[in-house]
Amino acid sequence: DPRTVVVVGASVAGVRTAQSLRTEGFGGRIVLVGDEPDLPYDKPPLSKQFLAGCWSVERIALLTAEAAAAVGIELRLGVAAQRLDVAGRQVVLIDGSTIDYDAAVLATGAAARPAPWSATSGVHVLRSMADARALRDDLEVDRPVVIIGGGFIGAEVAATAHALGREVTVVDPLSAPIGRVVGREVGELFVDLHTRHGVTTKFGVGVESVEGEAGDLTVQLTDGSQLAAGTVVVGIGAVPNDGWLAGSGLLVDDGVVCDEHCRAVDAADVYAVGDVLRWFHPGHGEHVRVEHWTNAVESAAVVAHNIAHPEELRSHCPVEYVWSDQYDWKIQIVGRPVGATRHTLVGDLTSAHPRGAAVYTDDSGDLRGAVAVNWPKALLVCRRAVGAGASFDDVVAQLDRLSAAGAAPA
Repeated sequence: DPRTVVVVGASVAGVRTAQSLRTEGFGGRIVLVGDEPDLPYDKPPLSKQFLAGCWSVERIALLTAEAAAAVGIELRLGVAAQRLDVAGRQVVLIDGSTIDYDAAVLATGAAARPAPWSATSGVHVLRSMADARALRDDLEVDRPVVIIGGGFIGAEVAATAHALGREVTVVDPLSAPIGRVVGREVGELFVDLHTRHGVTTKFGVGVESVEGEAGDLTVQLTDGSQLAAGTVVVGIGAVPNDGWLAGSGLLVDDGVVCDEHCRAVDAADVYAVGDVLRWFHPGHGEHVRVEHWTNAVESAAVVAHNIAHPEELRSHCPVEYVWSDQYDWKIQIVGRPVGATRHTLVGDLTSAHPRGAAVYTDDSGDLRGAVAVNWPKALLVCRRAVGAGASFDDVVAQLDRLSAAGAAPA
């Protein structure tokens, strides 16, 4: 194959695209470009095992130099892409060099939304290995930790910092932050989860300012109160890394706008994957952008197939799936609970050994989504059911039977 594929972005979406091109039988040249000097690594452990010091760099590696060489993936690490020349079919790198392509895959991901406050040091975001190392160093000092943002990253860092013996407070302007994803009532259970583990929550209150320096920070809240902190972690969302495409002529609107095959709508030889991809989801009938590991992996497989086999294009039509580990809860979310109008809870999420699932529906009567806690079997049932368009009542009955069987003595 005389073609060259340039993959821009060396996190999980980019790495999996490059690897999948080979497994799909693509025999041409593959160049993987990454802005970080480190070899590619996996992101989910950064807020958990890596931050806690339990896992090494080697444990979170996605691709070694040897593995890349073995399948003929050229690595260009430590040099960011500066712009994309669509007409000239070139990726221009920050060092002035260029790489010609027959197909370009944009996998530049998303960046943590920066902290809008003025403290000189001690304020962290968590998106990269360098971020995690810097935060880990600060967490070694026994001073209180304030986490701004009670979403998944904030909650995971809170659980990790608490396990390291730190006094932790989580602040968020929403009264039940995860409620954005799972609904208010189930969101309240996540609030209780923090409280049960001795982490303070200040939800329904915003942050006015963060002042001071590492070890001696003051967080001023909108209710007039103050929190003293040694370290502040900011987890207030992410923004797609699409700024470098501003002059490319591609349609960019909160991500690279693509068709159902993950091809840029205005350039058939440019594809996007992962967090920077905004594509037309045939199942939902609208363009969506999804910031989850599973979507990165699944979109990579679709794009690799479509580049290797352009005569039989595949649509990217996934059932959403995300997981989060917080304290003693393994949380798995499937489908779209956020659009539902009612839900039912099966099992128990308040006991000493919680295991249960919230399942969601709307006026259609179909299963729309589910949140499972410490119950992988229920998650599997619900994931299949959402994909098949199964009825909500049937799934609830199935989970009731599963729950009863699990509770019976062996």
